[in-house]
Amino acid sequence: MSSVAERGRGAHRVAAAGVVLGALLLLALLGLPIVVLLLRGGLSGLAQLGADRELRSALWLTAQTATAATLVAGVLGTPLAYLLARDRMPAGALVGALLDLPLLIPHPVAGMALLLAFGRASPAGTALAQLGLAVVGSRTGIVLAMLFVAAPLYVSAAREAIARVDERYESVARTLGDTPIRAAWRITRPLAGRGLVAAAVVMWARAVSEFGAIVILTYNPKVASVLSYDRFTGEGLDAALPVAAVLVILALVPLLVLRSLRAGTALGEPAR
Repeated sequence: MSSVAERGRGAHRVAAAGVVLGALLLLALLGLPIVVLLLRGGLSGLAQLGADRELRSALWLTAQTATAATLVAGVLGTPLAYLLARDRMPAGALVGALLDLPLLIPHPVAGMALLLAFGRASPAGTALAQLGLAVVGSRTGIVLAMLFVAAPLYVSAAREAIARVDERYESVARTLGDTPIRAAWRITRPLAGRGLVAAAVVMWARAVSEFGAIVILTYNPKVASVLSYDRFTGEGLDAALPVAAVLVILALVPLLVLRSLRAGTALGEPAR
């Protein structure tokens, strides 16, 4: 019996060592490229912010368009997330599948689809142009591309945040005279507030990092990701590194915000 137990403990130690080794290998594969990039271009990228007007302009444009896309997703996507979370959306499974589709297709393909749907020769593009909203080669195109690839993340995370709020709270509010919309606004929205903000942060971060759809729809004016690619293809790796490093540093901001929001949600989540 003791030999069997000893063999079992030996197998457990080998398995545990394999798990730890695999985890360390994955962390190295994920972390090493980021560390090397920051070491090579981080300081020069931050120093370039003061002198490189094109980089500052690209970062400002990226922040503006990502914020605009996130606001649009918040206004239009939150009601959709609510209907999906409460199973009140007709053909909810189909709608959910359509929302997931932009996350699965290659982003250059997404850019091509947007170009076909909203380009100058399309009916929608012609109608928008008559309203003074050109899509191709404009800020509107950047916002549209960011919205297409990142809004599904917002809706999905917002849906989960709303689903965590017990529907019985709304039922009590309705028995006290609130309409369904007012009950959702007064009860569910505040209780799901941290989750909704976290969903917006995730979407904003994803929008900031988008490249594939934007580069097809709007090469100019350049967002930061396109500027990095432009300098890499035109001037080489050394010229692109500072821009790429600044993008990595910028990505840390929403990541830290998201971690703090999740920690606050875990601490302050109401008992159900």
